[in-house]
Amino acid sequence: MSLSVIIPVHNENKNIKKTINNLKKLKKYIKNFNILFIDDFSKDDTFELLKNYSKKYYFIKVFKNKKKGLGPAIEEGIKKSKLNYVSIFMSDSSDSVSDLIKYYKIISKYKCDAVLGSRFIKKSNIKDYPLIKLFLNRLFNNFVKLIFFSDYNDFTNAFKIYKKNVLQDLLPIVSENFNVFLEIPLKIISRKYTYKIIPINWKNRKIGKSNFKIKELSSMYIFTLFYCVIEKILLDKKK
Repeated sequence: MSLSVIIPVHNENKNIKKTINNLKKLKKYIKNFNILFIDDFSKDDTFELLKNYSKKYYFIKVFKNKKKGLGPAIEEGIKKSKLNYVSIFMSDSSDSVSDLIKYYKIISKYKCDAVLGSRFIKKSNIKDYPLIKLFLNRLFNNFVKLIFFSDYNDFTNAFKIYKKNVLQDLLPIVSENFNVFLEIPLKIISRKYTYKIIPINWKNRKIGKSNFKIKELSSMYIFTLFYCVIEKILLDKKK
């Protein structure tokens, strides 16, 4: 069994060292893994720093995004990944490496197609989530849950794990920004892939500013939701 961790980065030079130090813990639990950094047209020295780390650590691979945007960066990471499982992990240290190890153990044991983490179920824990963002998150995610008659409630969370071949089947990615994290789990559900839901931890970044802009992204989320609803309807009609 093996794992590729996709990390999209844009102007994250201040977070890289901490992220890599955290992920080095994987060596104790997963023999065959790599970390694929996809640089999304950073304007600082993020790419240069990552290239230096790739020379130091065999498990770090660095690529430049071919088309600007978070969605294309994720798609590029999927195409570059060669191992059995793929997890998307954020570069701001908001995600937990302990949860990543848990993801890997569960998807390996149960042979499911994905493990979807939720920050908003029993035993999950979130820290310093901005209040307005939290309100809008719960409003939108619960709306999506109702539309898809789903038992999941954290679609927009980036941090999940999938079988590599399943992610390949979801390509191409149509979302260009953070809405990619809505598109992927909705496709998983619509296409009847198997998944497990587990509680996870999340904490707000301490260094740098988030690239997430609510006003700018709202229309993108609506587009992705509409696209996935249409896909679901078409898939249901084929049955």
